[in-house]
Amino acid sequence: MDSLFRSSVNLRNKKNNADVWRPSSLINIPKLNRSSSSSIFASSVNKSKLKKSDRSWNTIVTIVLVEAKCLPSVPDDGVSHSVYCKFQLGNETFKSKSVPSNQRPEWKERFQLHLYNDCILDISLWDKGKMKNSMGSCILDLSSFEKERTHEIWQQLDDGYGAIHISLTMCAIRFPDISPSPSIDCEEKHGVLKLPSDWNVVGMLHVNLIGAKGLTSRPNAYCTLEIDNERVETHRAGASTEPKWKKCYVFKVYDVTSTLDLKVYDSSLSNAILNESIGKVSIPLLRITNNVTRWYALKDRNKRNSAKGNCPRVLLQMYMAWNPVKATVRLFQSKEVKYIKKSPKFDVALIYSNMKFVSDLLNLAAELNEYYKRLFEWEDKEFSFFVLIGWLIFCFYLRLWSVPLLLLIPFIGHWILRKRGSDNPNAPGSLNDDVLEGIYVQEDKTFTGKLQDLQKMTFTIKNGIEFIVSHIERLYNLITFKVPFLSYVSMILLIVASFGLYLIPFNYLLMSLGIYKFTRKYLNPGRILNNDLLDFLSRVPDNEILKDWKELGVPEPNQDTQVHSSRITRSISTSI
Repeated sequence: MDSLFRSSVNLRNKKNNADVWRPSSLINIPKLNRSSSSSIFASSVNKSKLKKSDRSWNTIVTIVLVEAKCLPSVPDDGVSHSVYCKFQLGNETFKSKSVPSNQRPEWKERFQLHLYNDCILDISLWDKGKMKNSMGSCILDLSSFEKERTHEIWQQLDDGYGAIHISLTMCAIRFPDISPSPSIDCEEKHGVLKLPSDWNVVGMLHVNLIGAKGLTSRPNAYCTLEIDNERVETHRAGASTEPKWKKCYVFKVYDVTSTLDLKVYDSSLSNAILNESIGKVSIPLLRITNNVTRWYALKDRNKRNSAKGNCPRVLLQMYMAWNPVKATVRLFQSKEVKYIKKSPKFDVALIYSNMKFVSDLLNLAAELNEYYKRLFEWEDKEFSFFVLIGWLIFCFYLRLWSVPLLLLIPFIGHWILRKRGSDNPNAPGSLNDDVLEGIYVQEDKTFTGKLQDLQKMTFTIKNGIEFIVSHIERLYNLITFKVPFLSYVSMILLIVASFGLYLIPFNYLLMSLGIYKFTRKYLNPGRILNNDLLDFLSRVPDNEILKDWKELGVPEPNQDTQVHSSRITRSISTSI
C-alpha cells in the first residue's frame, strides 16, 4: 500500500514538473538572441527542404531484364520450378514475370523506376517451387553510370551462382541540363586507322534533337530515340505545338545498317494509357549527312502517311563517325536482336499484299517457263539465231574465275541507271521511290475487287505450293527407291554424266547442250513442248499417288473350310 502511494506521488510530481517546464520554455523563446533564432529557422528550413527533396525525383531509370546464365540446376523434387527477379530502388519495388527455371532463363521485360536520393539498386533472383528460395542478389550504384546512355551490364550475383544481364538507361525528365552540340572529335576516335579492341562497336552517332513543329492540340510532348537496344527519352517540353528540346545524345553503333527510330509522344493521361505515338520517323544510319540540320516529316503509326497536324516535323542535326573495316566485318556476323518486341498482330492488308506478291511471282515463273520453251521453237528466227551464237561464244570463253564478274553485271547496270537518274531526274531510265509508290497507289481497288482477286490468288498460291511440294516428294521417293527402275536409271545417268564431265571439258558440254536444245525443232518437227527434267520427275510418284497405290490386305480362306467344300464337291460329283 505504501509503495503504491509513493508511486502515485512520483507520477504527480513528474506531471507538475512537466507543466512547469512547458510555460517556462515558451517564455524563454523570445529571450533568445537573433543568431540563435536565425539558426533554428535555418535548420527547420533545411529539414523541410530535405524532406521535400526526398519526395521529388528528376530521373527515370529504365531497366530491361534480359536473361541470366550459369544458374544452379533445377532440383528434381517432382515440383515445377519457376524463377523471377526483384528490383528495389528506394521505396519502389518491381517483380518480373515468372519463367520456367533453367540454367539460362530469359525474360526480356522492361521496367521504369524513379531515381530519388537513394542511388542503390538492389537486384535479387528467386526460385519458386514448394518454397521460395533465394538464388542470389547483387547491388548496383547508379551514380557511377552516365546518364542519357544505355549500358549493357552483366552483373555477377554476390551470394549465389551465375550472373544476370540487364540493360540500364537513366534519363533526366525534370529540370534537364541543356546539352551542347555534338563534337567533331568522334571521327578522330573511330577512324579507319584507329581500331579499338572492341570490334563489336563500329562507330558513334551524335544526335542533336532541336525541336518540332506542326503538332496537333498543343501536346506536352516528349521523344524517344532508339537504335536497336539503345533507347533514351527526352524531358517534357511543355504544352506547345512547337516544342523545343535542344538535347544531344550519343549512341554506340553496332551495325551501320540499323535505323534511328524517333517517336513523339504526348504525356497526357489518355496517351499514357494507350501508349500511342503522335508521330514517328525511321532514319537509316547510312543515309545520314553529317553536320546538316534538316527537318524530318513525322509519319503515322503505319509509317506510310503523314501524321496528324500541320505538316508535323522534327528538326535534327546528326553526326556519325564509323569504321568501314569493322562495319564490313560486322555485316557477316549475326544481327543484334531487339530485346523488346511488339507481339505480332493479324493484319489483313499485309496478308493480302503478301499473297498478291507470291501470286505474281508464281505467274511470272510460269510465263518465263513458257517463254523459255518457245525460245527453242524458232518462232522468232533472228532472235533464236543470235541467242544460239551468244550461248556458244559464252560457253567457249567461260572460266570459273569469271563467274563472280558475271554477277557484277546487274550491279553495274543499276549503278549506271542510278548515276543517270541523279544527273537527270527526268531521265526515262531513272526510277525513284516516289514513282514506285505511285504505282502501288494506282492499284488500289474496292472491297469487292479485292475479294475476287483474293480468290484467284488463293488458287494460284495453292497450285504453286502443291507443285513445289509434289516435286520435292518425288525427289525423295526417287532417292528412296519407291520405284526401283527409275532409281536405277537415275544412278546410271549420274555415273555417265560424271564420266562425261571427266573426259569432256565443261565448256564443250554446255555448247553441245545448247546445240541440242536449238536443233530439236528440226530433228523432230512434230514434238510437243516439254521440259526433259520435269517430264522425268513426273514419272516418279509423290506421296498422294503412293497412298493411292497402297494395297489392302486380302484375308485368305480357312483350310478346314476348303477341305469341307472339296468333300461336298466330290460327293455331288459321285452322286451324279
